[in-house]
Amino acid sequence: MSLFSILAVSASGMTAQRARSEVLAENLANAETTRTPEGGPYRRKDVVFTSASQVTPFGSLFQEQLQGPEVGVAVSDVVTDTRDPDKRYLPGHPDADKQGYVAFPRVNPAEDMVDLMNSSRQFQANVSAMQAAKDMIFRSLDLLK
Repeated sequence: MSLFSILAVSASGMTAQRARSEVLAENLANAETTRTPEGGPYRRKDVVFTSASQVTPFGSLFQEQLQGPEVGVAVSDVVTDTRDPDKRYLPGHPDADKQGYVAFPRVNPAEDMVDLMNSSRQFQANVSAMQAAKDMIFRSLDLLK
């Protein structure tokens, strides 16, 4: 694996974690949303990752010498929670049904905050890997002077 392909793999990880963070932030922002344009409460979303080969500008030149393609990560899907919403007894709420229950999203703010911190740390790990690869490239160039 070349140093330039390390940059591409880390960039794919950063892109995937950014998408995950956006979905988690959306979940947190809508944790109490009981009415959506589609009808009913907000539905929690999750990001599904898949491995994806990374193409670098120099990859085509050295493709025959590599054992296999560099593999990064990509967002393959954003799935919506299909479980029944949580019901809370709030008879005075404008969205209450005839029995006085309101349907709330199945969003656990504590769980999503932990996932958001995890996503942030994984993004930072990819930044660190890119910085290490960049430092190695600069040191290689300094040796060639």
